Amino acid sequence: MPTEDAPIPSAPAEVLLWKGHSSQWVHFWYYFFCFLLAAGCVAAFPFTAGLSLIGLVVPLVLWIIRWWLTKTTSYELTSQRLKKAQGILNRKLDELELYRVKDYTLSQPLMLRMLGLGNLVLLTSDATTPEVHLRAVPAVEELREMIRQAVQAERDRKRVRELDVDGSGAGGLV
Repeated sequence: MPTEDAPIPSAPAEVLLWKGHSSQWVHFWYYFFCFLLAAGCVAAFPFTAGLSLIGLVVPLVLWIIRWWLTKTTSYELTSQRLKKAQGILNRKLDELELYRVKDYTLSQPLMLRMLGLGNLVLLTSDATTPEVHLRAVPAVEELREMIRQAVQAERDRKRVRELDVDGSGAGGLV
């Protein structure tokens, strides 16, 4: 009895849902330390005959490198993947298929909450990236909901479900 092979439906086009990067506020204490170091160099100016001004280079370079590292780390959420690109000279791109996301943790420390920012941690079944951290991103509640809906849609499209297997022996039917 001949059977006809059903045509495989093509995957829908990937749609960009959100793009952003971490806020510089996540490094507040680091920048504050650089400021104190620079202030110390300026305060030592009269006692060192101006040599302490050379020390201003250190906090300035530290500040610029940290700012640049944060600025060059970007996140891109599409309907199928979460992409994280980072690096200044050497770029690294890490992609996470959304159907692999198992759980979400949203945290908003007081300082970030006052600034409208928050942290989002995604627990995944990905071998190379079991946790994805999105630090100090704006409108984190809306982003979490957007990721949750995209994960469910991608699981439905791929017909994939997350299965929790309990090692205690009291698990349900598999």
